[in-house]
Amino acid sequence: MALTIKWSEKATANFNDILAYLNEHWTNREVTKFIAKTNSTLTVISYQPFAFKASNYKHIRKAVITKHNSIFYIVRDTEVYLLSFWDNRMDPKKNKY
Repeated sequence: MALTIKWSEKATANFNDILAYLNEHWTNREVTKFIAKTNSTLTVISYQPFAFKASNYKHIRKAVITKHNSIFYIVRDTEVYLLSFWDNRMDPKKNKY
């Protein structure tokens, strides 16, 4: 059974920022590909939430969507809570997860 995916405000804002950046600097093709990869990753997470590696913080997991973007999430009883999207090129010391 698939777990429900819940988005935090931060994850929603991060995702929208990524889409805005792609729309501004790239083509619709890249936007569509990113959305498809995100949806594919979220499907895997919903069916196999522990398939991706644990982060340095207890109970938080990290899934790489593209070589540039990852998502951090927590698995709860019947749901997965998306915490944030992360640009993998940024300084890892700035990431609180």
